[in-house]
Amino acid sequence: MSEPFMEIDHDIWNYGQPKLRSVGKITLPDVHGVLPFTGARNPTTISSTSHKVSLTYKTEANGWQPRIGLAESGAEVAVGEMALTTPGIYNVEFQPVRFPYRHPSGRSAWHTIDLRITFRSGLRRFIFVRNRDSLEKPWVREEIDAIAEAVPHHEAHEFAVVDGDSYSRPHRENLRRMHWLVAFEPDPASDRLVEAAIHDLKTLWRMSDLIPHLDLSPSRIFHSCMRLIAAKKLGANRDAVICHRSRIWRVEE
Repeated sequence: MSEPFMEIDHDIWNYGQPKLRSVGKITLPDVHGVLPFTGARNPTTISSTSHKVSLTYKTEANGWQPRIGLAESGAEVAVGEMALTTPGIYNVEFQPVRFPYRHPSGRSAWHTIDLRITFRSGLRRFIFVRNRDSLEKPWVREEIDAIAEAVPHHEAHEFAVVDGDSYSRPHRENLRRMHWLVAFEPDPASDRLVEAAIHDLKTLWRMSDLIPHLDLSPSRIFHSCMRLIAAKKLGANRDAVICHRSRIWRVEE
């Protein structure tokens, strides 16, 4: 016997899917050799509108052991990976602190900050990430001001707002690869050879120009170039996906 046909009552046609109950938060089990997520809020749910992201990352604060990070958007991850590939950063935390604030309407509300970046100097900075369209709305700016005013001083010294749209899709992909190569595939010997060749080669234009001058595989040269770009020792257009044909240039200190 065939299963009964479920008819969904709409005026003319089923233009949209029926609203289903949320399955709730996605909780990751313990991962061997990886430190767990320690944020104040788990942002990972099944969503058709936002891009939830999980990643592993390493910082000096964690003894360079991999830790799980959870983010509510690809923009949050991009900001975090930018910090993770920047020299002088001691720690990066995702969804680290939840605190109360007074909403402009007068009601009490709670906010979980997107990121906290800790510098080796001891400075701690809260990062609020939002897309450009949202940041241009006056009532959103009012709410951000209220959140900044309520930041617990013992949790952060500074509060910064970041436009998520300033990280284009190619830029995010470049950051993802650079972060992985810096944290999980370091190669100091290759980096030193490539950096020396960059400074010695007078005809440097594309990354592929380095290949005939180094006794290294093209993939190893590419990986070193990505690490040097992350360290700001080599320049490239981060808003185009970086490859062997990419234009590169020396960064003068």
